[in-house]
Amino acid sequence: MSWAFLRDLLSGVNKYSTGIGRIWVAVVFMFRLLVYVAAAENIWKHEHDEFECNIKQPGCENVCFDHFFPVSHIRLWALQLIMVSTPSLLVVFHVAYRENREKHHNQKLYRNPGKIDGGLLCTYLISLILKTGLEIVFLVLFYKLYDGFKIPRLVKCDIKPCPNTVDCYISKPTEKMIFLYFLVATSCLCIVLNLSELSYLIFKYSIKCYLKRDMKKQQ
Repeated sequence: MSWAFLRDLLSGVNKYSTGIGRIWVAVVFMFRLLVYVAAAENIWKHEHDEFECNIKQPGCENVCFDHFFPVSHIRLWALQLIMVSTPSLLVVFHVAYRENREKHHNQKLYRNPGKIDGGLLCTYLISLILKTGLEIVFLVLFYKLYDGFKIPRLVKCDIKPCPNTVDCYISKPTEKMIFLYFLVATSCLCIVLNLSELSYLIFKYSIKCYLKRDMKKQQ
């Protein structure tokens, strides 16, 4: 899979982000996207082929693998990366709308089309809420699908067509668990960054509105 579009998206978002937002972009790009492309993808590459059960009953191994891994960790991680980055498109589109509006009217309508104020502030806040919500949804999904953030070395399966309870072994469980913990840690870090940026923007513009109101009263 080519991740060039996601890289370009993150580069575009970086132009219109606050300081905390730029840290978020760096974390997503360096500690999530690059780790996925450089290492994690290869670790789960042959997970089905390397899943072994101590029985040769036709279909048993496939059914057990499907039961314990309904969705591949790595594919779910890829989907999470795409989904949590997508709300940032709202900000990019809003800035593009401002720029096109200026071109259409052939005059300067904004001090800076990329400045986070007015309608763009609302769009930015919505994107932060969506990103935070999606991160939480995927963490809960991971937890529910795999019964916690762990990868066992051995799983016992008694699903038909297996004739009895069989032992199935997962390849490289320790290495996979390390990357899974890394995934959860970086996802939690992104949630903290999003909430910090959300709080910062709300506090900043609440103070700004209060000062404007106070000045009007004094006048």
